[in-house]
Amino acid sequence: MDGNTILSRRIGEIRKALGLTQVEFANDLKISPTHIGAMEKGARKIPERIVKIICFTYRVNESWFKSGRGEMFKKGRDFKLEEVVKNFNKLDELLQDYVLKQIRLALEYQEAKDREKP
Repeated sequence: MDGNTILSRRIGEIRKALGLTQVEFANDLKISPTHIGAMEKGARKIPERIVKIICFTYRVNESWFKSGRGEMFKKGRDFKLEEVVKNFNKLDELLQDYVLKQIRLALEYQEAKDREKP
């Protein structure tokens, strides 16, 4: 079995483990569902860039993805962070900027409260 076939199977495994449809998975990665389908079937080569994006977006263990060694997901999986990243990527650029501004304001507020503590 060649490397692309192995990666193709692993993309399907990751997607299914996350409980995502090809459309949801493709939307999170900002690529077309057709492209995801073709990669899962092994009809399209899987570029390193896509491997990196999948690993970053879903906290996939890159070693597992490429070689099958280790666990599928990195330890200490943070479901809240995954949800934030997944939903943030669905927003247009203007709304992403708004969300980032709100996060910065929330951090400033929290830091001010922490300074007030005895």
